[in-house]
Amino acid sequence: MTSDRRSAPASGSAAWRRLARALRPRVTKAHLTAGLLCLVLGFGAATQVKQVGKADFSKLRQDELVEVLDQLDARASRLEAENLALERERDRLESDQTSQQAAAEAARQRVEVQGILAGTIAARGPGISLTVRDPDRKLTAAAAYLLVDELRNAGAEAISVGPVRVVAATYFKDCAAGGCVIVDGVELAPPYDWLAIGDPSTLETALGIPGGALAAVRTQGGSSTIVAEDDVAITAIRILAPPSYATAIE
Repeated sequence: MTSDRRSAPASGSAAWRRLARALRPRVTKAHLTAGLLCLVLGFGAATQVKQVGKADFSKLRQDELVEVLDQLDARASRLEAENLALERERDRLESDQTSQQAAAEAARQRVEVQGILAGTIAARGPGISLTVRDPDRKLTAAAAYLLVDELRNAGAEAISVGPVRVVAATYFKDCAAGGCVIVDGVELAPPYDWLAIGDPSTLETALGIPGGALAAVRTQGGSSTIVAEDDVAITAIRILAPPSYATAIE
């Protein structure tokens, strides 16, 4: 019995140190999405710690202190498990948000690409500017169409002639009186100013091949000048008519 009483102060001191470690606040990461849950959890933990802090441990026996410590350890383990669950939920939400952002960005890029191809939005990038002169006004709509065909085959992503944006549905026809070309209903007179966005060297090479589009221009008495540019801005756009029969669905 005497030996037990001598060891009690040392054991009691160790128990107090364990109690102090158990009551030491734990710093964890917070997340905006799980903030409310963390707030509730933290409030409960703070209330429990406050209640423990008000307890008079000086009157407790050693075995009672050990029991209190065991309870605190179990409570800390539960809180840690809940914290890990919240962190996993946070990570899942962050992953979902990242996936949604990636999907939104991919959708935005698809809309932009389709808008450029459809001619509904302006386009900018490296390309060429082409001036076709027709002093004798002999160039035909067929020669203009050859130019478009050659540019598309060379990878042009956007094309305009004068104020008209050239797209897949664009049509060319000769003016009734001759000496000009009608493009999508717009009458254009020479000189014809073309813009094309794409690889400048590829576009320039494609237009200059023997027997190509510019060769046809020269055959009809015309001439041309090509300038490769690092920054070509095509501001001409097409205004699409609303569909008469189709309706978009969600």
